[in-house]
Amino acid sequence: MMSRQAFLCGLGSLYLSLLFVFLLMDVYARPANNSALKEKPADSKDENEILPPDHLNGVKMEMDGHLNKEFHQEVFLGKEMEEFEEDSEPRKNRKKLMVIFSKVDIDNDKKISAKEMQRWIMEKTDEHFQEAVEENKMHFRAVDPDGDGHVSWDEYKIKFLASKGFNEKEIAEKIKNNEELKIDEETQEVLDNLKDRWYQADNPPPDMLLNEEEFLSFLHPEHSRGMLKFMVKEIIRDLDQDGDKKLTLSEFISLPVGTVENQQAQDIDDDWVKDRRKEFEEVIDANHDGIVTMEELEEYMDPMNEYNALNEAKQMIAVADENQNHHLELEEILKYSEYFTGSKLMDYARNVHEEF
Repeated sequence: MMSRQAFLCGLGSLYLSLLFVFLLMDVYARPANNSALKEKPADSKDENEILPPDHLNGVKMEMDGHLNKEFHQEVFLGKEMEEFEEDSEPRKNRKKLMVIFSKVDIDNDKKISAKEMQRWIMEKTDEHFQEAVEENKMHFRAVDPDGDGHVSWDEYKIKFLASKGFNEKEIAEKIKNNEELKIDEETQEVLDNLKDRWYQADNPPPDMLLNEEEFLSFLHPEHSRGMLKFMVKEIIRDLDQDGDKKLTLSEFISLPVGTVENQQAQDIDDDWVKDRRKEFEEVIDANHDGIVTMEELEEYMDPMNEYNALNEAKQMIAVADENQNHHLELEEILKYSEYFTGSKLMDYARNVHEEF
């Protein structure tokens, strides 16, 4: 008679054999990979280092034509924006805001004028610019491993595909030998758009090589007048429904295409229309003729436009100017802290005078 130990050993062997068979079946049943060159998921950090950012700090409009909802905070707080988090202690945020007020109020008359706010906006915008320049140095090194000071389109393409999970050595070999790359449709579309942008960043005479300054323009179009024009053309192309390369109010406010499924979505749509109508009529359409040209949109998008900064300063003051003296007092800024910092301060007036 078979012993209990022998029976258990036989049962264990049978289990392992069946497990091996199922594993084999699973491997062969899986669909083939879209590309034999794919090896791992993209490292989001690597991808973020070489892809142009979706959001540009201190620029009024996003790349996709949406209004920058954080613009006021970005040009008021500059690099300090991250310090004003929603969950931080209101008392600490209030003290930070008081310090900022004293810095903006350069003549120490206890109120902020439009000119003082304009100077501050330009200063904070420049902070965002310098931050982008410093980040670009690191990003450029990531795509220029040989350190020759130039990056070709093919070099960038290899790094981009590697960030998407493709085998870098195999991609480089295929590009070198002019072999076909098996790339999925979505990735190819992104590559095509990036190549158009690369052409625009390549200063004449074009050689498809970008130096560090040109690469900065590629990542941050707000740093180059030529790339800013390209960005404006892309936005107008996406919004322009009749192909006249201009924007009417109806074209500008009809960006998100979709049906309203419930009251909450309806409210969001109503807010969208309200905000964009106001921006179009009061700010972007400079001559108020009901049409926004490429030139008008370019001026509106230019973060270093001093006239825009003055208009923005006046708008920011108007939002909180409760006593209508065309200046901002400390109490007004504290009361409207959510507008300026994105963080609502509770009991804003408490102990203001003894703390400041």
